Amino acid sequence: MGTITFLLVLSFLVFFHELGHFLAAKFFGVKVQVFSIGFGKKIYAKEWKGTVWQFALVPLGGYVKMKGQDDTKPGLVEEGNDSYNNKTPWQRIIILFAGPFANFILAAILYFVIALAGANSLSPTVGQIQPNSPAQKAGIEAGDIILKINDKNIKTWEDLGNYIKNSQGSLKFIIERDGKVIAKTINPYISDAQNIFKENIKKRMIGISPAPKIVTIYHNPISALSYAWDKTIESSKMIFLGVQKLIQGIIPSSEVGGVISIGKVISDASESSIIALLAITALISVNLGVLNLLPIPALDGGHIMFNLYEIIARRKPSDQVFMFLTLAGWVILASLMLLGIYNDINRIFLKG
Repeated sequence: MGTITFLLVLSFLVFFHELGHFLAAKFFGVKVQVFSIGFGKKIYAKEWKGTVWQFALVPLGGYVKMKGQDDTKPGLVEEGNDSYNNKTPWQRIIILFAGPFANFILAAILYFVIALAGANSLSPTVGQIQPNSPAQKAGIEAGDIILKINDKNIKTWEDLGNYIKNSQGSLKFIIERDGKVIAKTINPYISDAQNIFKENIKKRMIGISPAPKIVTIYHNPISALSYAWDKTIESSKMIFLGVQKLIQGIIPSSEVGGVISIGKVISDASESSIIALLAITALISVNLGVLNLLPIPALDGGHIMFNLYEIIARRKPSDQVFMFLTLAGWVILASLMLLGIYNDINRIFLKG
């Protein structure tokens, strides 16, 4: 069942990505010859309104084949106003960007649905308290529920952490303890901590950790839009930073995951709840959007780079340069895919 869910989610994400390219191409009058979910030998195909819609044997991706676009034939020229290569560089950039943009839109839609259905988060309930910490000195106890800090309502543990991290000076905490509301003044200290990339940082803290309690936050349509926007931006920044840290060597290459890890995460989420599955799908959709914008030839970002070069230099890159860089891009992508699969096998099967 997990494998089926993985293939359905992946096909859904690929369809949405390619739909972005398809709609932008049609908007500019480009003929789309093939819309494929998967690569390789086609297992089902149907022509509709001039486009062959098909499922192919290898479901790890997809593509739209436009008239006048062929990476293996960079010098290809197909006459007619419905040809991709006869569009202006800016029009081609919009067509290319539309795929990743569709992934961001899909993620926002999923986060919007999650917000309306009820987003699960850690409750702002105190679990453990560090000895001699500001929280202990102020009289905070395990089981206290943080209701407010200064004039800010606290609904989740994330709210609590963000407010303390970005605050200055002493803070007035309003807490609930055994049904009573109590006020406490706490002076946070600067302490050593680690961020999500395991880098050592300095952070304002009060010395508490959360209790293992979940709170469900329900949003109205207006606040759900804000939640969806914030989560999409937050996820995008996290993935961009992750790629940057990987290139810098801060994140070791052993942390790179592949399709096996993705399949396991989707399978585990589907067994947990529909909300968990939607959240993971949204995160993977953002991931696809970000990764496809990387300036690697053979990806959308690489093709955007070629078109920007054409705008600046007022000429296309030579066929030889185009082919060399495209082949290099495929080598990079294949290497990353093999590295991810190797890490998956090593992590899941060899290390148990």
